[in-house]
Amino acid sequence: MAEQQLGVLKALDVAKTQLYHFTAIVIAGMGFFTDAYDLFCVSLVTKLLGRLYYFNPLSEKPGSLPPHVAAAVNGVALCGTLAGQLFFGWLGDKLGRKKVYGITLIMMIVCSVASGLSFGNKAKGVMTTLCFFRFWLGFGIGGDYPLSATIMSEYANKKTRGAFIAAVFAMQGVGILAGGFVALAVSSIFDKKFPAPTYAVNRALSTPPQADYIWRIIVMFGALPAALTYYWRMKMPETARYTALVAKNIKQATQDMSKVLQVELEMEERAENIVQDPRLNYGLFSKEFAKRHGLPLLGCTSTWFLLDIAFYSQNLFQKDIFSAIGWIPKAATMNGIHEVFMIARAQTLIALCSTVPGYWFTVAFIDIMGRFAIQLMGFFMMTVFMFAIAFPYDHWIKPDNRIGFVVMYSLTFFFANFGPNATTFIVPAEIFPARLRSTCHGISAATGKAGAIVGAFGFLYAAQPQDKTKTDAGYPPGIGVKNSLIMLGVINFVGMLFTFLVPEPKGKSLEELSGETEAEK
Repeated sequence: MAEQQLGVLKALDVAKTQLYHFTAIVIAGMGFFTDAYDLFCVSLVTKLLGRLYYFNPLSEKPGSLPPHVAAAVNGVALCGTLAGQLFFGWLGDKLGRKKVYGITLIMMIVCSVASGLSFGNKAKGVMTTLCFFRFWLGFGIGGDYPLSATIMSEYANKKTRGAFIAAVFAMQGVGILAGGFVALAVSSIFDKKFPAPTYAVNRALSTPPQADYIWRIIVMFGALPAALTYYWRMKMPETARYTALVAKNIKQATQDMSKVLQVELEMEERAENIVQDPRLNYGLFSKEFAKRHGLPLLGCTSTWFLLDIAFYSQNLFQKDIFSAIGWIPKAATMNGIHEVFMIARAQTLIALCSTVPGYWFTVAFIDIMGRFAIQLMGFFMMTVFMFAIAFPYDHWIKPDNRIGFVVMYSLTFFFANFGPNATTFIVPAEIFPARLRSTCHGISAATGKAGAIVGAFGFLYAAQPQDKTKTDAGYPPGIGVKNSLIMLGVINFVGMLFTFLVPEPKGKSLEELSGETEAEK
């Protein structure tokens, strides 16, 4: 077999890092910034929603969302994201990356704004509206996963491709931070403007009616960064790999990339033979695809699924940590607005200490260490720290040991981000053929979101105490936090084993990885 690659794609692979690379990172990254902001900001305001719409003056504790409502508010966007990843991943291969990219952004802008509006001011109307629009918001966000990753991988050169895709993904950390900062700013302004007594002092006045605007402003703010990048997203040309290898318009791909690279590229005479090779037109459900890409796809889907179970179950011990170290006092000792401020402060500190540095460590080291080594190391370290928290769990929750608890917790999620949380996003955008790249990334990402749903909700129930007198209101007894953490450690270990199915894409062209350069001598 002789290896052949189109000249226009070779030019992209060897291009020096220049302005258009950073433009692509910012355009794709702002989509991811918005995704993270929209997905995670709701956790900052769920306590406030409970106080506003489920207030019971006879209760010793402030109002809280019933379990089924809390599950819907937090989980409906994840369900929408899963559906969007599959649908838009497939559509990105059918219609092209650029066309579909614009559709997802418009959905995110409209649904962000609509999530903050509501039909009526009663609990049922507000929650129904919020859940409806958060599902469709998630649907748009879902499309951003395969499209952002695919566009960045197809624009990048092969030397720094990993760092560029990782930089797009790292904007997720910036989005989480932005959610915290917006919540801190908005709650501070309202706290000064509308001072209120604590719940223990005056139950009825502890949540002023103006607090209803706080959650709406925080949720709607997510539309702003998406709107700001729409114009630039629409100005980007279609990727050369889609135009040449899928649309089979090599002339257009050459013209587009001549402008982007600012060099004169020439059409090759034998280019048509390369893209028309009938042996390279197998479909997703063919024997040829299973033979060439079946095991790598299993590796991508299984590792992303297992990683997200662990990653999204972090809420399990977040409340223990925050209360143990005194970052969030008892709810009755705060008013509704101050509670938003304290939750936002705690989550922002955790993000600053562990989540955000992990993302940027991946950006710095991925093209040096390689994807495989980082993913293996990340799963291994997550397993170690999860077990180190789990087995002596009773030791860690004592007040004297709370600093150690925070360090262990932070390190677990540092190695999730300097590890499989980044690599599971990067690798599926590199190893599959151009005509199936977006679809396969969407399938991998959707499997991950299925893991997120298991992590966020399965473990919420599993972590309930075995003694039914100690469970949270509305929840049945579970296996307890300690046993849940042991299970999560095992899940991380299994993720480490499945990593051996994932190939190493470092330093290779996308066509070499996918087999699209193959042609008979």
